[in-house]
Amino acid sequence: MKGFNLSDWALSHRSMVWYFMLVFVVAGIFSYLNLGREEDPAFTIKTMIIQANWPGASVKETVQQVTDRIEKKLEELDSLDYTKSVTTAGQTVVFVNLKDTTKARDVVPNWLQVRNMVNDIKAQLPQGVQGPFFNDRFGDVYGNIYAFTADGLTPRQLRDYVEDVRTKILTVPNAGKVDLVGAQDEAIYLEFSTRQIAALGLNQQQIVASLQAQNAITPSGVIQSGPERISVRVGGQFTSEESLRAINLRVNDRFFRLSDVATIRRGYVDPPTALFRFNGQDAIGLAIGMKPNANLLKFGEALHEEMQKVLADLPVGVGVHLVADQPVIVEEAVSGFTRALFEAVAIVLAVSFISLGLRAGFVVALSIPLVLAITFTVMAYLGISLQRISLGALIIALGLLVDDAMIAVEMMVARLEVGDNLRKAATFVYTSTAFPMLTGTVVTIAGFVPVGFAKSGAGEYCFSLFAVVVLSATAGLFALAVVAMGFVGQEFFPKSDRPEVMLDLTLPRTASIKATDAVVERVEKLLASDPGIDHWSFYVGQGAVRFYLPLDAQLANDFFAQAVVVTKGHAVRQAVIDRLERELS
Repeated sequence: MKGFNLSDWALSHRSMVWYFMLVFVVAGIFSYLNLGREEDPAFTIKTMIIQANWPGASVKETVQQVTDRIEKKLEELDSLDYTKSVTTAGQTVVFVNLKDTTKARDVVPNWLQVRNMVNDIKAQLPQGVQGPFFNDRFGDVYGNIYAFTADGLTPRQLRDYVEDVRTKILTVPNAGKVDLVGAQDEAIYLEFSTRQIAALGLNQQQIVASLQAQNAITPSGVIQSGPERISVRVGGQFTSEESLRAINLRVNDRFFRLSDVATIRRGYVDPPTALFRFNGQDAIGLAIGMKPNANLLKFGEALHEEMQKVLADLPVGVGVHLVADQPVIVEEAVSGFTRALFEAVAIVLAVSFISLGLRAGFVVALSIPLVLAITFTVMAYLGISLQRISLGALIIALGLLVDDAMIAVEMMVARLEVGDNLRKAATFVYTSTAFPMLTGTVVTIAGFVPVGFAKSGAGEYCFSLFAVVVLSATAGLFALAVVAMGFVGQEFFPKSDRPEVMLDLTLPRTASIKATDAVVERVEKLLASDPGIDHWSFYVGQGAVRFYLPLDAQLANDFFAQAVVVTKGHAVRQAVIDRLERELS
């Protein structure tokens, strides 16, 4: 490459070169320590769920008068790819999927447009339709999940303790959404005695109407007192079983106590809503998310410290079990990369020192930390965190950073041996190799362009692979460690190395949640007998909480249950899968 010679300029400005090298190394160290840590890169899920209930309607009526009207209206959405619906008697669920080419920044405005469209036709839906309800929060990841079990406590008491824990967890720095899983709502049941009602000459409808009138919240007027206006409110709302037992009802100008005609008891919603179980015990889950772009490792440490304080305050009988711990997974991934980095540096040092000598080998070995320091600095500036894809890109780049550095140093050594001075040898190497190195860098970067600029969810997910490889390759060019075309991939997405096994149970659609729970208890006996399983959690009537981003979330259905089975390691995971398939087939 003729014209400007970078090597000649560097030798003429050695102090400046050393200065910038030190600046980048220091900046790279600080950037590495402060980069966000995540398991997976964030990507936008372009699916929304619209749900509407119409109690008492048949499947045909629900399809014709609710589902079809919603789907036809949504056809007007420009970014719509397709809709998919699941309709049962009295309920419809419509999946709205945007085109893959929809940019991430345009997804939220599209969801707002969907809401407006559906609300426009709300008046056209039959009377009695509940909703529609919208859910577009599929991207929320709950990296930490705890299961709370109770021995000798009522479900209500356990829920109160978990609610207190939730309040404390929300104070942890960078804590995001914190939700309860499997908590059951309380209800007060009135069990009427038909014999007593008949003896009093009443009917149940009259009593219910009187109760509704008593419990109604209506304005009772205003008293003008000088300069002030005082609102008048008549109490009478039901707040407990005792208030119901003491209530006097008026029916046909007759007064009587509700307890004379009905048995009043406190219980839980029946049939129950989605249930949560841990290792065969009924439990309440606490799913904890983190704010975007935060350091997951630091958040995990802060959360662990807070949970230790929480455990000290809980009463005897409340058990706390760790179900999912994403910071540990991320820490293992980061430590694995660090180990690979030091191993690579050690190998390069050994090979370089043996083949090139001490001084030349040191120059080659120096290229790796320098390139990584520059890469980490630019990653911090661009907001790219350390996660599965960016770490993979760095490991890919590590295997490609050394060849050209060794070529350049070997050529310099050869020129020095034939009598050239340092400046002449360096300028000759630059003139001879700069253009081939630049060409190799551009060709390598071009190989990742389709990944970086793909207009799809996969492209958004893998963008950091392209970005980090480009940064590493470009930085390596100026450090005389330019990548070459030596990477040949065997698969686009490798199999997950996580220890979890997902187990789905689908009963006939007419099955109740109690029937599903009974089947779950039978499956749990099988899980308890497997020595390769560490622990498991079962989500009955719903899919598992999204504990890592690529998990395919499932709809809530009474006939469905999903288990997250954590094995004792990746080595035994396949054996557990084979046994479960054999036993459950």
